[in-house]
Amino acid sequence: MAEISGILARVRERKPLVHHITNWVTIYECAAITRAVGALPVMAHAEEESAEMAGISGALVLNIGTLTPQIVSSMVSAGRMANAKGVPVILDGVGVGATKLRTEKAKEIMGKVKLAVIKGNRSEIGTLAGAKAETKGVEAVSVEGDLDAIAKKLAKASGATVVITGKRDVVASPSGEVYNIDNGHEMMGRVVGTGCMAASMIGAFCAVEKDYAKAAAAALACFGIAGELAAKRAKAPMAFKSALIDEVYSLGEDDVKRMARVEVIG
Repeated sequence: MAEISGILARVRERKPLVHHITNWVTIYECAAITRAVGALPVMAHAEEESAEMAGISGALVLNIGTLTPQIVSSMVSAGRMANAKGVPVILDGVGVGATKLRTEKAKEIMGKVKLAVIKGNRSEIGTLAGAKAETKGVEAVSVEGDLDAIAKKLAKASGATVVITGKRDVVASPSGEVYNIDNGHEMMGRVVGTGCMAASMIGAFCAVEKDYAKAAAAALACFGIAGELAAKRAKAPMAFKSALIDEVYSLGEDDVKRMARVEVIG
């Protein structure tokens, strides 16, 4: 996909503000990766200011990893303001399917906020799409069915671009276009926070590219390429996490053109 390096360049040029209402476990990593890719992070969780902050942002990332009913209320307020201002909203459905609360609150957000992107692992997205799936904590265990088909089903039903992250990332647009992204490294699955960081990358790219499926695919390709480069010089989790952030910061146009493995279907 030739546009990937161009979208990355626009992120670095425009430095969009990406508002997060996110996971307390990985909030630092989300801020760090957003800054490393060239965007500006802000984390405003209080309902008293979340909508105001969303209204002046380039994108809004909602991550339910450490959700409470109060945080969800703040997410809905911010999401509605983002909708009113034309700001793309990305929902990261962390742990959907593991508990009733997570599943119900994710569906509540989907019902009250127009989403640009719904992101999750295969069991989280499978649960939202109505497939038989199992989630253990925040980790995917299993899902029945073809991932491309599951992503397309949820994208059509929700009107949002759907992202399934994993060894192969899948991105499906509401119009039926599917991207398969084969960049990444197994170390990315051994480090806490890479899924949340991927959502932040998607938010930064959606802030500068209105084709949200293309933006998500480009973000995941760049993140995966950075992971491949980081793994060449870091063999343990904490060293790898540091190297990953550095490689996102240093990622060049030549790296993207040479290493991106993105297939467009449909």
